[in-house]
Amino acid sequence: MIPPEAASGIAALPPGRLGVAISGGSDSTALLLLLRAAGREVAAVTVDHGLRPESAGEAAAVGALCAARGIPHDTLVWADRHGAGNLQARARQARRRLIAGWARGRGVCDVALGHTLDDQAETVVLRLARGSGVDGLAAMAAVISAEGVRWHRPLLGVGRAALRGWLHGEGVAWIEDPSNEDPRFDRVRVRAAMPALAGLGLGARRLAETARAMGRARAALEHGMRGLARSCVVDGGAGDLLLDPAGLAEAPEELRLRLLAAALGWVSGEIYRPRLVRLEAALAAVEGARVGHGLTLGGCVLRARGDRIAIRREPARAAPAVPLAAARWDGRWKLVGRPPAGEGLTIGALGAGGLAKLGGHPPGLAREALATTPAIWRDGALVAAPVARAEAGFGFRRIAAVASPLADAIPR
Repeated sequence: MIPPEAASGIAALPPGRLGVAISGGSDSTALLLLLRAAGREVAAVTVDHGLRPESAGEAAAVGALCAARGIPHDTLVWADRHGAGNLQARARQARRRLIAGWARGRGVCDVALGHTLDDQAETVVLRLARGSGVDGLAAMAAVISAEGVRWHRPLLGVGRAALRGWLHGEGVAWIEDPSNEDPRFDRVRVRAAMPALAGLGLGARRLAETARAMGRARAALEHGMRGLARSCVVDGGAGDLLLDPAGLAEAPEELRLRLLAAALGWVSGEIYRPRLVRLEAALAAVEGARVGHGLTLGGCVLRARGDRIAIRREPARAAPAVPLAAARWDGRWKLVGRPPAGEGLTIGALGAGGLAKLGGHPPGLAREALATTPAIWRDGALVAAPVARAEAGFGFRRIAAVASPLADAIPR
């Protein structure tokens, strides 16, 4: 029998085939089998991060579980894991990118994740420790859109113990990840502290209630921010925005900061907003007319242009070229229509060289912004630049790694 609190979350999922991200741990294994027990059509996917010697064998074990139950399953390997920055953060980003590509390639619009009530509570505590505001304390949403896929968390109201009890009753084992016991990780230390917090009245359900309340507050703030955007932000036409500082003047500081962060994310395609201290400094510079020759933040460059501030993609942060078949570039653009055919075609920044090859650009569009728009290249030769010069039958459409609250609020 499906636990009642799990049944309500599963019932809220959209109809049709679902992708399910499964690591082999108790939570994701329970999610997959609960969905199957509920009669849902599912396809499973596992990401092998390659960070532990056992990971390949664990992925194979998940594949065997799925095969025994007639569930389609694929394993994706994180091959480009070498790089700078926080390893766990990079692994999360890679996992989302890989799973999203898998889903799009199979025509799957919705992917279910196994996050539980315990995960939600731990996330609230972690973000409290980091001094997060409303957005951080809203923790994990039940549904988000990112990378062209809708991500669902139907088990946010279900405790891990209930899921493990159900698996025991079904005679199903799961994989224990040793990193879940490693006290070097913040989440592991928070998990160890949860019993003490529960004794103070801060149990998992109470913390999850806080997250829901903060989620409502976030929705209200985003509503106010979208109204502010309609009065003081204009689409520049080349993946850039124009901000009117005077229009910000009467708005509360929280809405001003939120709007600047959303504008930066819309232009850059970055998933995470800048740290608050840097965002506050940038807002002060914008409002004090101290942007000068340029201020860089969050993958963008801000420049004073008359009585407005131009927010453009920072050229040095634009992504390298990718094969045309990738169809997406720089986390901001998606190829649509029927592009040219042939070998060796890539998508990369138009750049100053591409602009020179065009011999001019449309009036009203900034050269600096156009230089960071996508173009199609072959062996250094410019084939097409649809943002700067319209092409029949194909072009590039602006997208965002995570659905932007500005998507329906920016006038052209």
